[in-house]
Amino acid sequence: MLGEFKAFIARGNVLDLAVGVIIGAAFGKIVASLTDDVIMPVISAITGGIDFSQKFVVLGTIPADYKGEMTYAALKAAGVSMLGWGSFITAIINFLILAFVIFLIVRQANKVMTKPEEPAAPAGPSEVDLLTEIRDALKK
Repeated sequence: MLGEFKAFIARGNVLDLAVGVIIGAAFGKIVASLTDDVIMPVISAITGGIDFSQKFVVLGTIPADYKGEMTYAALKAAGVSMLGWGSFITAIINFLILAFVIFLIVRQANKVMTKPEEPAAPAGPSEVDLLTEIRDALKK
């Protein structure tokens, strides 16, 4: 069983997949930083200073003894039930950026890896030639 496991791990596809997952996770962090640190602040500046990460709707009750800040992170840590629609919008933007970049990579890879042309099949006699041969053979 150990030998089969080693053979499975040593396959090129498994190693390629592992490298892809690791690079994908690192790239996801880059996209998250791009969204959180570049795109969302620009959107915030355009919309008049709205901070989307702090946009939420409180669904439950805030404990009476709660004395902390009324921010999304603080209320979430306190166990208050909330709908964090601002974080959801940020996640959607992250996804769209990531999907677009993957689309560009796959499109470029498809251009680079063109399929080799199949050799043309040798041209045989046309239908007219075949029918002529059949007619001549029937006449004999």
